[in-house]
This record gives sequence, C-alpha cells and structure tokens, in this order.
Amino acid sequence: MSLEVTVPSPGESVTEVEIANWLKSSGDYVYKDEEICEIDSDKATLTVSAEASGKLEILVEAGNKVNVGDVVAKIDTSAEAPAGGPAPVAETPKPVAEAPKPEAKPEPVAAAASTSAYAKGTPSPAAAKMMSEQNIAASNVQGTGPGGRITKQDILQFVSAGFGNNVAAINGWAGEREEERKKMTALRRKIAQRLVSVKNETAMLTTFNEVDMGPLMEMRKKYGDKFKEKHGVNLGFMSFFTKAVTEALYHFPAVNSIIDGEEQIFHDYVDVGIAVSTPKGLMVPVMRNAEMMTLHQIEGKIKELAIKARDGKLSIEEMTGGTFTITNGGVFGSLMSTPILNPPQSGILGMHKIQDRPMAVNGKVEIRPMMYLAFSYDHRVIDGKESVGFLVKVKEMIENPQRMLFGSKEPEEILLGL
Repeated sequence: MSLEVTVPSPGESVTEVEIANWLKSSGDYVYKDEEICEIDSDKATLTVSAEASGKLEILVEAGNKVNVGDVVAKIDTSAEAPAGGPAPVAETPKPVAEAPKPEAKPEPVAAAASTSAYAKGTPSPAAAKMMSEQNIAASNVQGTGPGGRITKQDILQFVSAGFGNNVAAINGWAGEREEERKKMTALRRKIAQRLVSVKNETAMLTTFNEVDMGPLMEMRKKYGDKFKEKHGVNLGFMSFFTKAVTEALYHFPAVNSIIDGEEQIFHDYVDVGIAVSTPKGLMVPVMRNAEMMTLHQIEGKIKELAIKARDGKLSIEEMTGGTFTITNGGVFGSLMSTPILNPPQSGILGMHKIQDRPMAVNGKVEIRPMMYLAFSYDHRVIDGKESVGFLVKVKEMIENPQRMLFGSKEPEEILLGL
C-alpha cells in the first residue's frame, strides 16, 4: 500500500510553502511519527512527520515551492523494515535482565534506519544543524557512525576536544577560492521585504539613554537562588525590562499604538514581542497581556518561546499581533545599535551589553555597570517629547526596581498619598 505525504497548512493565510530540507533520502525506510521533511513559509518553519512506517519515495526536491495540500512524497507501507531497526511501537519491550543494553551510542535509530543510504562523511540531521551553527566543515570531522557517518556525538567531541593546529578547523577557511550560491529561504525573503518596507514607509528615528544596572544586579545576586528554587526559572534582566516597558507604555499610550490607514489604533493591553536569533533568521514570538504577568511568568514564557523558536516549533499565532518589541543585542556583545521597527508596531526597545564605565555619582567618580538603551520609534505617531519621556520612564524603573511594584512611584510617595 502506498501512503501519500501531503503539505500541511502552516496557517489560514498561508497557501504556498517551500520544501526547505529533506531529513531523509528517497529509498530510506522511515518509521511512524519520524520527522522526514522541513517546510518554510514566510512566517515560520514546520516539520512533516511520517504517518506510517515504510519506504520513502520523494516526489518534490528541496528548494521547490508547493501549495498546501500538494503530494510531495509517498511511503510504501508494504516494505519490510531493515534488520536491526527499532522495534514497532506496539511491540512489548524485552526485560532488561533478558537483553541488557550496552552503553548508549549516538543516534541509534537514525543510523540503523539508513546505514547504507549515507556515504562516508555525511552528517546526520542533528549533526548537520550543529555543524552549521558552529561553522564546522565535514572534512574536519571523523565520523564514527555506520559507514563513517558523522553523528551528533562526533560534533560534541570535536568541539570539546578543541581544534588543534588545523587552521581550517579553527577559522573555517580552506584556502580555496570557491563561491557558493544559495537560494534564500521563504522566511529570509520575507524578513528582507519587511525591513525594506520599514525604511520606506515609516519616519523612523532613534533616541538613546543609558541605565545603571547596579540595582538590578544586586537584586539578582540577593534573590536569584530563592527565585529559581521557588519558580523553577532563572531571574533574568528581560523580565524586568518587560515590566518596565509595560509600565512606561501605560504613561505613554501613543508608543503602544499603530497606524491603520488614516486612523491611529490605541491598545489597552501590551503584547510584547521578544526578538530571538535562530539558525533560520530573526524571529519575534509574542507574549500576550504582558502587563498582567509576574516576573516568573515572564521568565517562563520567554524560555518556552525561545526553545520553540530555536527548534522551529513556533506557531503562526505565537508570532503575530505584538504591540511592542524588545531586542537584546547585548547577548552578542553589541555596545550600541539602532533597532529597526517591527511593523506595524510604532516602537522597539534595544538593550545592549553591560559594561563597567566611570560615572559621576554624587560628585565622585565611581565605576558602575552601565547599559546603553536605544528606542526606535515611528515619528508619524510619536513625538520627540513622548519618545524621550518613555525611555526615561524605563530608565527610572530599572534603576529603582521598587517602582515597578508601586506604579512607578516610590513607597514613601504611596504612603504620603502623593
């Protein structure tokens, strides 16, 4: 019996996708629920899994565009599984005492399923992903898998052992004057299109300020362990900046608005997008109603969305509808930058690297951990006074974290009714 593999719908508005990568080759035996293909839309990357076990026949090669519902492959369910392959799901596992397992080997399923389908030096899908991220050439890694296949464990050992004296392995250069032409993914093409449209269709300006991160760093040092013990997540800076942004947006609602034709739409909620760098490109998953979330809820949600973004598991709903965006170039070492707007939003806050600098404090020079903040905004709806006021409000609450608990006021002001 032959089972057709069709293209699933990534979302209601998506009718066309691109075959990004086949995780299996034509002729491979695949198992039920095993991931066999990655598809790219202009919003996200999704994986396609086998609905039954059998021999795979690929009908559409990687890089081709297809419509949702098109048949891209077939699975011959009458084909016999290769010897040594994983047991069927319904089969009762043997007792450990009867068949003791040897020390775990890397990726036994993938290796057994396609031992003869891969040439020497061909990486597994997991290994290929790590090699791409680490900029490691296949010629520099000795494969220990079946037939000389490069496994994930080979890459981990290669990285942990160091690159030795091999210059090509250290810097990725091979000394050859070659060129490679690659087609841009649908997601990258969409990103490029949106970035150009921002420059052409908005009056974008950026204002800067700097913030003393000392108070937050002291708070993390004092309560970080207790916070993780109670809530199961680390106490990071992003949750504080998210809370500071939601409070500042309450005082400056124009920053939380968008232009729709000749109308300006104001939001009485804050859906914060957190820019995340992934192997596929920059993605901005959204936290709904961030103004109602606690610090540990924000940290937990950021962790969840970051993992999904890294693994390409974000849904269309999780990437649309934000009202404001925060991006952190500091994790890559950026000292200052001008973040670009995420349309149709009117504002984006850029965080940067924390660096010790001499500062004048109460007439004396002190070394303080400082961070530059950059706020890019659409000048069509946000005036200079509002943009500067918004950024100053964020600065005030980061330097005085207790203001986040008392509506941007000092506790003494609450007590005195000021």
